[in-house]
Amino acid sequence: MEKIIIIGAGPAGISAALYAARANMNPLVINNGIGALEKAEKIENYYGMEHPVSGKELFETGLAQAKALGVRILEAQVLGIGGFDTFTVKTTAGDFDTISVILATGSKRKAPAIPGIKELEGRGVSYCAVCDAFFYRGKDVAVLGNSDFALHEAEELAPMAGSVTIYTDGKEPEFSRKSSFAVNTMKIQSVEGDEKVSGLRLISQSETDAKSDTDGEKNFQLLPEGKEAEMEASELHNPESPVRDSTETFVPADGVFVALGTAGSAEMARQMGAALTEKGNIKVNEKMESTIPGLFAAGDCTGGLLQVAKAVYDGAQAGLSANQYVRNRQKK
Repeated sequence: MEKIIIIGAGPAGISAALYAARANMNPLVINNGIGALEKAEKIENYYGMEHPVSGKELFETGLAQAKALGVRILEAQVLGIGGFDTFTVKTTAGDFDTISVILATGSKRKAPAIPGIKELEGRGVSYCAVCDAFFYRGKDVAVLGNSDFALHEAEELAPMAGSVTIYTDGKEPEFSRKSSFAVNTMKIQSVEGDEKVSGLRLISQSETDAKSDTDGEKNFQLLPEGKEAEMEASELHNPESPVRDSTETFVPADGVFVALGTAGSAEMARQMGAALTEKGNIKVNEKMESTIPGLFAAGDCTGGLLQVAKAVYDGAQAGLSANQYVRNRQKK
């Protein structure tokens, strides 16, 4: 029987593991796949960073730190979690019984099956606007998504970017509030670029594919000054006229922000019966405890700032809380 199993090896999971290991809990960390940190092109808004580092470099440093402390890290896919008084974590490497579980897989950001997305990750394709907006000052960026998450990412980018356009990849927008951003509903054939993103290649689906959420016949694009400019659909993305034929349109863009995320940890928690917030995040108290005794959560899956600093704090608190929970259980 394990004492603490931590699902996720990002900053929240590793932070929790460090505190659990120092309390002699011998935690098991399950690396449930690549996370948002590994996909980050540069990280510099974090304490102690004299120079920007890649997300992958910071991730690997965290793993090395945990391993140096004796933390066990299992590379496996988590299939589900069962139990209530104690838990059974089912993985592709077998089943593991444990007294407590810390969910720290982050907010799962989907990578759509669009050619060029994976190939250009970290070279113009990003999964975090608040993390990378600074690197796109005055540039034209695309946000891929059709929900409020996409709208939120567009709003984060707007103060920095030269222009922001939301692309729904053939889906209808599902915003809960109105937006002044340009919205293009054409299907995305591919993200183009060699060393870095150069633009999107779109496939026409109807006579009018770009539209504003505020007016079905008008198109708006956010200018650097924050003003809206009414534009014809043919001018929406590039006043120098994009290259197009009868079925395809090439739209220049300096960056693509993927905003299709769903919380992987939240899905596991929901399946176990834990309460979620209205936004679909795991509901926790100040000790990072969920509504199920022994089940804790940390990092992006609990909502709030999607930042490394916040994830590290959450993980530390979750680790300390899990330590105390295990001690109390062992006294019984």
